[in-house]
Amino acid sequence: MPEMIEVQIDSVRVHLMTPQRLVVLKQKNSERYLPIWVGPVEAEAITVALQEVEMSRPLTHDLLKNVFDAFDAQVKRIEIVKLQNDIFYGNIVAEAGGREIHVDSRPSDAIALSVRAHVPILVHQSVMDEAGIIPEENLPEGGEVPKKSEPAPLSQEGVERLSVFEDFLGKLDLDKLDDNEDESDDPKKPKKK
Repeated sequence: MPEMIEVQIDSVRVHLMTPQRLVVLKQKNSERYLPIWVGPVEAEAITVALQEVEMSRPLTHDLLKNVFDAFDAQVKRIEIVKLQNDIFYGNIVAEAGGREIHVDSRPSDAIALSVRAHVPILVHQSVMDEAGIIPEENLPEGGEVPKKSEPAPLSQEGVERLSVFEDFLGKLDLDKLDDNEDESDDPKKPKKK
């Protein structure tokens, strides 16, 4: 078997601006992470299994596990074996009748199955080297956070839109606002003049 690195699911994250989700795998005994974009259905399937939510009927990945079980094939491990043109390739490795079977799979489906079958997730060394992230490496030397740069200049349309707020804020009498905070609706309390 080529050099493989065992990982575990660190988190499933949501990108609010797109329907995509991100599964973050963390290398065991290291601070190296492998982010993999997945679809919302696969992310939900992984999350449901991680949280051990009981479903009244089997989801697709539960069905897949049941099919393996029905044919006396035991899922042994999940492998993420290749990264080509920004696409990850995976295998479900099972054992049946004394022989090892490799089933081509999208990593997202394989990961959803791994959570249900309680089997390890392995990533090929070359994939981890190419796409793995070590958070500290992203900081500049010395560990300092980069300084904020000046925001890009606004377009004329943007300036005009913001001028409405500028006019509004200019008309506010802040002294009057402070006085209003001290007043109450209680008729027994004297009002400030």
